Parts: sequence; C-alpha cells; structure tokens
Amino acid sequence: MATTKPQAVRMLEQRHIAHEVVEFDPAIRSAEGVATNTGMAPHLVYKTLVVEFDPPKGKPLLVMMPSTSDIDLKVLAVAVGAKKLRMASHKDAERHTGLQVGGIGALALTGKGFAVYIDEAVAGHPEILVSAGARGFDVKLAVADLVALTGARAVRCGRELA
Repeated sequence: MATTKPQAVRMLEQRHIAHEVVEFDPAIRSAEGVATNTGMAPHLVYKTLVVEFDPPKGKPLLVMMPSTSDIDLKVLAVAVGAKKLRMASHKDAERHTGLQVGGIGALALTGKGFAVYIDEAVAGHPEILVSAGARGFDVKLAVADLVALTGARAVRCGRELA
C-alpha cells in the first residue's frame, strides 16, 4: 500500500468498519477498467458521478452506479425532485469535489455536504467496490456500511449499457 492512505480508508479504519482495500494502476480511470484489472464482477464495481442541477445551483449530487449501467438524468431528476440535471464536466467535478476524476468517491466526501444517491440495483448485493477517493484505490465494503456512512438514498437512475 502507498505511504499515504486515501481519506476513505483512514475513515473506515478509524471507525473500525470492515473493508478491503483494492489497489490498481492509477492510469485506470473507469469502473469498467477497475473491474477488468481486479477481477471483480463488473456489476459490483460502482462509479461515482458528479451531477449538477441545470442551471447549476448549490452543491452537485454524487451518484453511485454500477459500471455496467449508464445514468438516466431524466429518471434521476424525477427521483430527486429536480426540473433538469446535467453531468458535471471533468473540470467542474474536480473543482466541486477536490478529487481527481477517476478517484472521486462518496466515501471520501463524507461530511462535505453532498447529497448522495445510489442506484437501486445495489439492493441485491451484500458488498460492492467503490472509490477510496484517490486514483488507484478502491474499497470493498458492505452496502449497509456504505449507505450508513454516506447517507446515500437508493433511487432508480440507471439503465444497463447495451
């Protein structure tokens, strides 16, 4: 493990929450790539997307989704009571979160005032892999712990990739 642990890993250790750190090449920036590199089933590797209100107002939303799904912004807007949503650009996602694209994770942003959502497909899985808040580091942990820590609300927001 690198000498500097990602914030999410430190938080999990401090709270004595069972987890497994998974390291991979930091050049990999997609959840699909992480799944391929780690051997984890792709539907259990979750990506965190930064979604803005359109027009932008306040903090954006953090949306965790399986790597095998694509976000449906119209469905998500209905679920969160917004008129219209849009994906944040990479530059804006990094500006809003302070984390690099490919390493943005809701766990690392716990307590920072972001509304967090997770695709309802997570309900069938006891544990998943999510970003630890730094490129090259993910964490496998129980869905119940992830939801409790982040305050994530399960919503319908994705559609399977073709």
